[in-house]
Amino acid sequence: MQLLWRAINEPTPGPKWAGIFQEYWPDYHRWWLKAGAEARPTYWDSLQALNTHMPELVPLYEQLCELSGGSDHAARFLSFYCPPPYLSGCSQAIWPGKEPVLVRNYDYHPKAFDSLILRTEWQGRKIVGTSDGLWGLVDGMNDAGLAVSLTFGGRRVVGDGFGVPLILRYVLQTCETAEEAGEALARVPTHMSYNVTVVDAKRRFLTALMAPDRPTQITHAAVATNHQEKVEWASHARFTATVERERFLLQRLTLHVEPEEKFVSAFLKPPLYSSAFNEGFGTLYTAVYRPRLGQMEIKWPKATWQLDLNDFEEGQRAIYTPELERP
Repeated sequence: MQLLWRAINEPTPGPKWAGIFQEYWPDYHRWWLKAGAEARPTYWDSLQALNTHMPELVPLYEQLCELSGGSDHAARFLSFYCPPPYLSGCSQAIWPGKEPVLVRNYDYHPKAFDSLILRTEWQGRKIVGTSDGLWGLVDGMNDAGLAVSLTFGGRRVVGDGFGVPLILRYVLQTCETAEEAGEALARVPTHMSYNVTVVDAKRRFLTALMAPDRPTQITHAAVATNHQEKVEWASHARFTATVERERFLLQRLTLHVEPEEKFVSAFLKPPLYSSAFNEGFGTLYTAVYRPRLGQMEIKWPKATWQLDLNDFEEGQRAIYTPELERP
């Protein structure tokens, strides 16, 4: 299977974003409706939740709702409030060298993925990252030198809260340091369990263990895979090898500091790199963020795409994954 990746730059919400919305909306709409519209919060409830927990985003949200065409379903979807549940794999870690570097693998179903790198200057803040849900992010960095990334937390519980990609967007729009990010992550409710790793320009870092049914724990962990303090969903843990991946990364952190290139290359091979594409948990990409420098890379086993927050070039890459063709 071939995935067409695109890198798009639009400083303020406009025709490029509107075009992306129209392209992706039919598939997102079907996903959002899979349990029926009545299973999702109303527009009023969604707006009130945003006003309560992420008020700084409300003007931007209203702009995007207008650009999307202003339908009730689109506005409710774009709020990210209590979306349908979804699962992913993923591994992430902070390189132990002096330069702040966040590395992550994103393991997810290729047919439910935006394959879009979006650079914006919404509300005066430069941000670049991997899009999800058309304005949410599964990883990214801002012009203050803050980088964030998420992994699924390995728990079945679903509750009242936001889809975590919008929470990452909120952190990057409003925070400049790891400490500020931790405060935001501890405050905003999430609808499922996620581990969010943050590093800032001074290499201060944390991992927030977020859940809908218990307070967020802010830890000093430099590694996150797909469980929190302990494994709570044994079959998911076995299938995704979350414990094995965590141990592998912790060993790399506790031994001598290896060169950045060698540390990054480990994400492109087992046990971190997953070939379980047909089961929905294959590694779709490896992302490398150097937030102090404003640099990012999207990597695959046979390709690398270098991007710069301050000298961003739009473009596209066709990435062929032979494992997807196997029965």
